Amino acid sequence: MMFQKLERRYTARFKFHLISEVLRGSNSIHQIARFYGVHPITISHWKRKFMEKGAEHFEHQATIHEFERKTRELKRLIG
Repeated sequence: MMFQKLERRYTARFKFHLISEVLRGSNSIHQIARFYGVHPITISHWKRKFMEKGAEHFEHQATIHEFERKTRELKRLIG
């Protein structure tokens, strides 16, 4: 039996929201992760990237994902 990895796509706004909660320090990463259903390591990764590159890191990713979505839609329309 083969298992396919489920990859969730999160918006830049969602990532920024979670990181801002982490930086406020009112809850731990584990508490935030459990509440939103995101793995704590994923949130730690987002936080590290944010601290290194700032918000433009997430905006760039959102642009790439939007481009990929449009490409899939066009391929579907072409047949």
